[in-house]
Amino acid sequence: MSRNLLQNFRGARALIVASGEGGIDTLESVLGKLGLVVARADAPEAGRQLDLASVEERADLLFIDGDLDSVLPCDLGAARTPPVPVIGLVGIEAPGRLKALMNQGATAFLRKPVYAGAVYTTLFLGVNQYLLRKEMASELNAQQDRRRRRKAVIKTILLLMEEHQVDDDEAYVMLRRDSMRRRQSLEDYCEDYISGRSKLTASSPEAEPRTAARR
Repeated sequence: MSRNLLQNFRGARALIVASGEGGIDTLESVLGKLGLVVARADAPEAGRQLDLASVEERADLLFIDGDLDSVLPCDLGAARTPPVPVIGLVGIEAPGRLKALMNQGATAFLRKPVYAGAVYTTLFLGVNQYLLRKEMASELNAQQDRRRRRKAVIKTILLLMEEHQVDDDEAYVMLRRDSMRRRQSLEDYCEDYISGRSKLTASSPEAEPRTAARR
């Protein structure tokens, strides 16, 4: 898998959710010099998390303090992909806190107190790892969808074999020809056929030569 890496973050909106200690002013200053638009948000009350929809509206990138209770919901699905890239600010390097940040979708960590020279590297890694993870999740979903839709193709072939007394190759040719005539993908056509929204109009491949011979 090859793609261009994002290197310029100018104009991106960064939201920092932190306690205000550990060099957060340094982080805000460096992000501003890199061209990001920076905002801060108060930590959610105990037992509450930020709303994911509001995060996506307000920011393109999120920094969250690992010393706070979970800022985002930890149940982000198997891909653990939040709506925007998440970078964890790490004060106490305890396994439980690192795990909590990863469960919130963090793809990079920045040590507190924040050192100015480490910000760009962490930003580069966090954003591009997030984009890669999102791309892989999208491809996985597409593969799963194709696998699900392949069942419809197999089912339709079996139906045609029974209805028209043809073998699987002939049934496939008939489906392919009719789907192309209707300008549909094979999977879409088969789903329509099973649901009764489409009827086969192509004849058996063996029937056509016989018809031509009669003429």
